[in-house]
Amino acid sequence: MNGAKKLHQVILEWTGKKLLEQTHLPPFMVGNVNPKFEIRPYQKLGLQYFLNYWEESFDGKPRQNHQLLFHMATGSGKTMMMAFLMLYLYNKGYRNFLFFVNSTNIINKTKDNFLNPNSSKYLFSGNISIGDKRVAIRHVNDFQSANKEDINIVFTTIQGLHMSLNNPAENSITYEDFQDRKIVLISDEAHHINAETRRGNQQTQSELLESVSWEGTITNIFNANPNNVLLEFTATVDFTNEFLAEKYNPKLIFDYPLKDFRKDGYSKEVKVLQADLEPFDRSIQAVILSQYRRKVFEKYGKLIKPVILFKSKTINESKAFFEEFKNGVQALAPADLLKIKNASTDSALQKAFDYFRANNITIDNLIAELKEDFLEEKLISVNSKEESEVKQIAVNSLEDNDYRAVFAVDKLNEGWDVLNLFDIVRLYNTRDSDNNLVGKTTMSEAQLIGRGARYCPFQLSDDQPLYGRKFDADLDNELRICEELYYHSAYNPRYIQELNQALQAIGIKAKSSKEQLVSIKKSFRETPLFKGGHIFLNERVKYAREDISALDSSLVPNPFKFELHTGYSTTSTAFEVSKDKGVDRKAKDYPLSSFSKAVVRKAIQKLIFFDFANLKRYLPNLRSIDDFITSEAYLAKLVIEFTGSQEQIDNPSVEEQLEATVRLLEVIAEIIMSDKVEFKGTYEFKPRMLKEVFKDKVLNFAIDENSEKEFGKSMSDPLETSYHLNLTTREWFVFDDCFGTSEEKLLIQYVDKRYDELSTIYSQIYLFRNERHFKLYAFHDGRPLEPDFVLYLVGKEATDTKHYQVFIEPKGSHLLRADKWKEDFLMSIRGMAPIEQLFSNKQYIVWGLPFFNHEERLPEFSSAFDELIK
Repeated sequence: MNGAKKLHQVILEWTGKKLLEQTHLPPFMVGNVNPKFEIRPYQKLGLQYFLNYWEESFDGKPRQNHQLLFHMATGSGKTMMMAFLMLYLYNKGYRNFLFFVNSTNIINKTKDNFLNPNSSKYLFSGNISIGDKRVAIRHVNDFQSANKEDINIVFTTIQGLHMSLNNPAENSITYEDFQDRKIVLISDEAHHINAETRRGNQQTQSELLESVSWEGTITNIFNANPNNVLLEFTATVDFTNEFLAEKYNPKLIFDYPLKDFRKDGYSKEVKVLQADLEPFDRSIQAVILSQYRRKVFEKYGKLIKPVILFKSKTINESKAFFEEFKNGVQALAPADLLKIKNASTDSALQKAFDYFRANNITIDNLIAELKEDFLEEKLISVNSKEESEVKQIAVNSLEDNDYRAVFAVDKLNEGWDVLNLFDIVRLYNTRDSDNNLVGKTTMSEAQLIGRGARYCPFQLSDDQPLYGRKFDADLDNELRICEELYYHSAYNPRYIQELNQALQAIGIKAKSSKEQLVSIKKSFRETPLFKGGHIFLNERVKYAREDISALDSSLVPNPFKFELHTGYSTTSTAFEVSKDKGVDRKAKDYPLSSFSKAVVRKAIQKLIFFDFANLKRYLPNLRSIDDFITSEAYLAKLVIEFTGSQEQIDNPSVEEQLEATVRLLEVIAEIIMSDKVEFKGTYEFKPRMLKEVFKDKVLNFAIDENSEKEFGKSMSDPLETSYHLNLTTREWFVFDDCFGTSEEKLLIQYVDKRYDELSTIYSQIYLFRNERHFKLYAFHDGRPLEPDFVLYLVGKEATDTKHYQVFIEPKGSHLLRADKWKEDFLMSIRGMAPIEQLFSNKQYIVWGLPFFNHEERLPEFSSAFDELIK
């Protein structure tokens, strides 16, 4: 296998202290994308890799024209990434974009996403502004008719592109289109253009240009202009193929596989439900679960319609089952549902029937609902290649129409991005493998499950993520069923074993998983503290816009660091250890107010976001642009730190001042547009009853080969853990066990070692593990955090008894810097949080400690912990 470093690894090594995550996205990228599609952390990271690649010079940067691969999971938002990149490259002078893919279905969907402002999945904002220009997105058939001021897109299939170029026809794209223009080629599902490479055809560049393969065609047009850009997107590159690895490792700028997508919580969890029933009865099980989800969604005010896919082996079988299902639902009788209820041992089905009973939905009422919701006009069949375009649009907009069930064979594959699919019913019971290898059919079924497992976004409060699972730590929550995809199969253990292998191979299923109940100890339940005690928590509230009269100094980096290019260069001999120490960089601060007003004003004029009318939307108390420049409430208080040679930092040129100011303004614009200025955490901490906050919970632990070594292991079992402590005998630990990370278990051991010291000062000592029982909110921007532990200490004083509530967060070394804002907030609580004193003889005090990290931060933590014993 090719051992060359991947491009994203090279970039990460090069950025080093620059910290990739601190690369700011230009406001024109963020501000021109539809605001309802919030940028997800991994998407931002992918763009940060790209910005560092494009804008910086570094060792190992490819020298050929720009060809980049984004290897991203199905459902991770590749099309949204394309929109961001198109905006960026437009700003860099590109006007012409060629989008090509293997499937007409994907072409139609992508056109809607890019061109139709009325589509629910339209990616751009209402008005696109870049610099001082209003920009339109235009569909063109060729670049001869392209508008020089707009984003012009040719949409084509790879087959159509290949035919047009090699068999020219009137009004079609030709090789001449590429000779005198720089083009951005965007290849979706790019694995389809690698047939020659995959087979290991060792063609030279000239031979590949002369070939008549799809891959040869793309190579030909890409090389037609040295300024062309080729952006490839796919979820399925086989890096175990040495030829593909050799081709793509130097071009792989971002790698976010399905395994990481699922692990980070952006997919539904996949459940496989086997049942030794006839296909129609299994379909009714799916219908019951689907209706249960719909009811749960409605209970929480979410108008989300769950959809079922019925998958057949052949078109004739699919047509026959369509008729059987249509007629069978209309003929349902109470005995049919009661038979399923009484025969099933599946917990989800039992919860569904329990929910119906608890909410006074009788079997007769349920049948009436099913007959209405699954009428023939709410069923759609998409089996053959001849299915109409109307049907293709319908199955790609299931979130917005009335269809509840889809009947198909293999029509729904790449490009199907429905979010509200929750059940897939496999209507056949065959497999195509007679050995231990995963068969082709089973792998395609696993890939279908992967597409269906895209998360259906919803949130109950604005502090919850819209996209992402919310109940991994609360499996008993009735909304958990709305985060799960059920795959319904006939009872066939051998097939299910093979399917699980396939699901693990593509990354949508963990290598192993387990559900574990953690319970509050009975001894603690009986204490007066649990029955009548309180925990003090703050709240998240929205800023009133009229109250915003300044830039929040806690959000804007001050000083803002700007590196000057020193022009330093050096030469070394290959394989020789370099003794060069580089340039001696110095740093010097300059208040922005020390720059001429003309420099700052020109920087403002370069960014359309800072048009006064727009700026006043966000800062309603701003009086003028001059006020924005000169007032201490806004720019005048900011400082830019130049780093470079001594001569440079002593006399930064006007051009360098201007560039630094523009970069600072880009950061400010990103902050102003983000939700960070919308919310704040209250300084007041209010009491809530302990017994209402802390509950028994069933936790879900999905274990992969790279999972933290202690994650999911019992701390009380010496055979499982490296950090054994019998928590059942430690009355001070509230729950019966801990299944957390190494750092969390080390924190528990730390408290255990210091328990005797604490007991000399306090009459009651209890450590609570926060399994998503509560949140706190950062004072300045309302960002939620869930401290892993809270230590509860009750003093021994007879009167004016002190009750300490101490928030503690163990943190792995790799997160110490990225999560520093959490530590800053925890450390600020002690001096800034007023507490409502509930009783005259008790004094409530809320503290936060610095991060616990046994390798790097133990002295700081211990020093802060010592204050509790003084």
